[in-house]
Amino acid sequence: MLVVKKFGGTSVGNPDRIQSVALRCAQDYKAGKEVVVVLSAMGKVTDELIALAGKVNENPSKREMDMLLSTGEQTSVALLAMALDAIGIPAISLNAYQVPMLTTSDYGNAKLRRIDTGRIRRELESRKVVIITGFQGLNKLDDITTLGRGGSDTTAVALAASLHADVCEIFTDVDGVYTADPRLVPNAKKLLEISYDEMLELASLGAQVLHNRSVELAKKYGVEVIVRSGILNTEGTLVKEEANVENMMVSGVAADLNTAKITVTGLKDEPGSAFRLFDLLANNSINVDAILQTGGQHGKHEIAFIVARNFTKKVIALIEENKTKLKIESVESDETVAKISVVGAGIQSNPGMAARMFEALYNAGINILMIATSEIRITVIIKEVDMEKAVRTVHDALVD
Repeated sequence: MLVVKKFGGTSVGNPDRIQSVALRCAQDYKAGKEVVVVLSAMGKVTDELIALAGKVNENPSKREMDMLLSTGEQTSVALLAMALDAIGIPAISLNAYQVPMLTTSDYGNAKLRRIDTGRIRRELESRKVVIITGFQGLNKLDDITTLGRGGSDTTAVALAASLHADVCEIFTDVDGVYTADPRLVPNAKKLLEISYDEMLELASLGAQVLHNRSVELAKKYGVEVIVRSGILNTEGTLVKEEANVENMMVSGVAADLNTAKITVTGLKDEPGSAFRLFDLLANNSINVDAILQTGGQHGKHEIAFIVARNFTKKVIALIEENKTKLKIESVESDETVAKISVVGAGIQSNPGMAARMFEALYNAGINILMIATSEIRITVIIKEVDMEKAVRTVHDALVD
C-alpha cells in the first residue's frame, strides 16, 4: 500500500512538531506501507522570506522570489529526514529538481505539467520514506518555480495521482471540513465525507481548507483525499466523487473577504459592449463573478461585477486605459464588500433554498448587493461589516 502524506506549515512549525510528524510517518512505515511525504515550509517562514525580500528590493523579480521561497520547503524536508533517521527509519529528502517536477514557466503561479517518478520509485523500492518539497517545481529553463500559496496541497495530490497511491492524506490546521468556519460559527459540524464538486466550490469561495487546484486534480484523476489535523489524532473528512452526507442539502457556508465590486457606467447599449469589457479582463487573466447589468438612460447601461480584491488596481487601470475602446464613461471600485456562499448538491433539487437564504438575510437586516448561482451554490455579495453575522445567520437557517 502506498500513501502520500502532506503536512502544512503548522504541523512542522518547530522541532517538537517535526518529531511528531516523524512518528506518524514511522507508524505507516512499520506497518509495511510505502510512504511519500510532502511538506510545506515551517510555520511563518514563507511570510518571513517575503518580508526579507522587501527589505532589499521593493519590487523583486518573480524568478528570484521563487528561488528564495523554495528554500523554506527544502529546510523542512531535510529536517524531517533527519528526525526519521534519529528513530531508525531510513528516509531521503528530495527537491523539485531531484525528482524532477516539471511545470510551466509562470513564476509565482506555475502549474504542474509532469512528474518524473523514477527516482521516487527507486527510493521506495529500497524501503525509504521519501520526503519531497511541496509548492515548487522546475520549468523548461531549469529554473525553480512555485505553485502559488497553498500549492503544497497540489503537489501532494499530483504525486498521489502519478504514483497511483492508495490514499492522499492532507494534514492541516483543522481536523476536517466543516459546514462553516468554526471560529465564526461555533455550532458548525464536521463532515465525514464531501464530494469533489462541493469541495471545489468551497475551496474556490474562500474556505481555506484545501487549495482549489488540488481538488481539481483529485477529481480529474480520482484521487481520494482525507483532510485531517496535523496536531490531533482525530478522524478527518474524506473527499471523493460521491459523498454520503446524510441527506444534507447544504454541505457548507463559505465567506470571502478578498472581494471587490467593480462598477462600469455609461456603456453604450449595443451588441458587443459586454463582450469587449469581459474579453479585455479575460485576456489579462482576471476572473470575474456575480455579474449584474442594469438598464440606464439615453441608450446606455451599467455593469457591476466582482473580482478578487488584490486585482482591484489592475482592473481599474486596464479599464481606464481602454475607456475609448470600451465606449464607457467611468469605472469605480468598492472594497468594503464580502462574498457569502452556500454550497450543496441538494441546492439544484430544492428550488426553495435561495428563498430561505434571502429570507434569513432579510430577517437579520442584511442587504444583498448582488447574486450569483450555479447548480450547487448560491452566492451573495453584501457589505463587509455584515460578513460574520451573515455566515451565522445563513448557517443556522440552511444547515440541518
